[in-house]
Amino acid sequence: MNELIRVNYDNNDTPTVSGRELHALLEVKTAYKDWFPRMCEYGFSTGIDFNPLIFEQVRMEGHREVKRHLEDHALTIEMAKELCMLQRNEKGKQARAYFIELEKQWNSPEAVLARALKLANAKIDSLGTTISIQEQQIAELKPKASYYDLVLNCPDLLSVSEIAKDYGKTANWLNKHLHEKGVQFKQGGIWLLYQKYAEQGYTSTKTHPYNGKDGKTHTRPHTYWNQKGRLFIYDLLKQDGILPIMERKDMT
Repeated sequence: MNELIRVNYDNNDTPTVSGRELHALLEVKTAYKDWFPRMCEYGFSTGIDFNPLIFEQVRMEGHREVKRHLEDHALTIEMAKELCMLQRNEKGKQARAYFIELEKQWNSPEAVLARALKLANAKIDSLGTTISIQEQQIAELKPKASYYDLVLNCPDLLSVSEIAKDYGKTANWLNKHLHEKGVQFKQGGIWLLYQKYAEQGYTSTKTHPYNGKDGKTHTRPHTYWNQKGRLFIYDLLKQDGILPIMERKDMT
């Protein structure tokens, strides 16, 4: 079927045609701005039979460009057919026959199936995007949840050496880092927390015996971190971009 007038298929529910282009096709003598409101008196409604459009037209007047805003309307094929009938001329008859044939093609089983498949594919693409986003969000949350699970499942006190191993570091490195962050200080060979951190209940102190060079048994206190303290260290290091080994593996 040869194209008599340009048809817009952007709306998957129904095709439309331009009111101005139909006006020109029907060779209506009345100006469009006067003709269209008169046609609407036959009971056509905005949002049902047509939708208003505004487009910019540029014309040369002398040596300068002049911009004008023209009103147009996107008409349903059903409305376009009725307007053709109202003209009562050969052009209207020809255009109406064209629209009837167009509707037959639009409503054919093949066309309906093609639109249904297109809609289904769009939904599948949208669903796939949603799933991908959810998977990424889960992946982003997984490292933190995994490390927290590890901590929550381990109620024991830990030495700084054991916590440092989570990061592939040494006790000396972690102690130095905590010192640089203003968390702890060293006194008498023992690392102690500054007051504001000591009050948070992050650590416990245990006394261990050891054999001195004088052959006698002596005791020395050692600071151990509980799980609350372990999570505090985790959050502190994470702010500096330092993650436990298990989280680094999950991210690769």
